[in-house]
Parts: sequence; C-alpha cells; structure tokens
Amino acid sequence: MAIQHQADGNFGDSLSDSRDEEINELKIKWESIQDELKTKLITENTEEWQSMKCFEGLKYIGGVDLSFVKGDDVNACACLVVCSFPDLEVLYTDFTMVELTAPYIPGFLAFREVDFLVDCLNKLKFTKPEIVPQVILVDGNGLLHPREFGTACHLGVVTDIPCIGVAKKLFQVDGLEKNEDHLQKILQLKKGGDVFPLVGESGRVYGMADIQSREYLRQHFHGSTDNETLERGLE
Repeated sequence: MAIQHQADGNFGDSLSDSRDEEINELKIKWESIQDELKTKLITENTEEWQSMKCFEGLKYIGGVDLSFVKGDDVNACACLVVCSFPDLEVLYTDFTMVELTAPYIPGFLAFREVDFLVDCLNKLKFTKPEIVPQVILVDGNGLLHPREFGTACHLGVVTDIPCIGVAKKLFQVDGLEKNEDHLQKILQLKKGGDVFPLVGESGRVYGMADIQSREYLRQHFHGSTDNETLERGLE
C-alpha cells in the first residue's frame, strides 16, 4: 500500500508539473500577442468630441462585462449595454451565456474574456449599426497593468473603438499601493465628480480614482465609511 501511495503521489506531481508547464507556455504566447497588439495602441485623442469640454458630438456610449454564475468560474454572461449621451437612455442590451475555456492567469484576463465581448459588439454592428458606441466602458484595467495593456486596451485595439478601463480594485504596479496614503485620498472623495490621479513612481498617470472607490469599500465592509472599516478594506 505504501508503494501504491508513493506512486499516486508521483502521478499527482507529474500532473501538477504538466499544468505548470502549460500555463508557462500560455504566458509566453499571450505576452507575445500583447506586445504585438500594444504597438497599435492609441493613447491620444483622435476624435473631435474627445477634446470638447462637455464631449459635444458624443452620442453613444457602451458598457461591457462578463458576469459569472456564483460558484462557477466557467459559465458566465457576456453583457453589452448601449446608452445615449448625455441623457443616458438605454438604447440596446445584449446578454449571452457563454462557456469560458481559457484559464484565468493574472495579467491576461483579456484572453479569457475579450472574444465574447467582441462577439456582442459584432452582433450589434450587424443588427443596429447606427448605434455602435463611440466609446466603451470596460469592466477591467486599461493602462494600469503590468505591461500597460489590460483588457480595455486589448478590446480597444481589436475593435478599433476607444475603451476606458473601469476596475474595481487597484492593480499595484509602478509603486502604486493600497497603503495609508491611498486610504486618505479615498476618504477625501465626498461626492460624484471627486477624483484623484493614480500616479506611479515613474510619474506616469495610469488613471483616476473616483467616488466609487469609497462606495466600493462601503458596500463591501458592513455599510460603513469610517476610517477603521476602510483600513480593513484596504488590507
């Protein structure tokens, strides 16, 4: 029995080693694809409305997300919503159940989700091309990413539509940390429109933190916004 146990243990180790090798190969492949796509990334304004104070000329904005079934990391709902701007009337919704086959690897979320979001956008282009969004809000990071190419950047490049990453949690890169200084800045956010820049040690601005940073902590930590509770939320 001891010999059998040892054999079973070796088999388990072999499977683990094989899995690790597979993940490493995927990382190398996906990193190469990210590097290639990143050469096509545009970070400057290209549309007239982007330079206007109140975004005159912007008529349609979109939002995309992949929402998972609770307790299930394979089955999810790919969502696309299009609203008019500036009145934010919902003009179009699409919800499609999908099955994810690519593994989740931190820093490579796009390879797990983007294809399904592209499918949603392609369906919209075919059925209602007149309301294809001029900008898309993406549940995920953009430039705030280890290789400065998160899900929002990836989707923007492959669809040729400007995308903005709207992440719920701080990606800690370039010296950005969930520390006391970050907490105090969150506590200063009092109302809609209040923001502070996410500036790395390099001096690069990766994005902005808004009032939802405080709201996220409030909702997830017993409905409180006192300092002690928020400190626990940042730990």
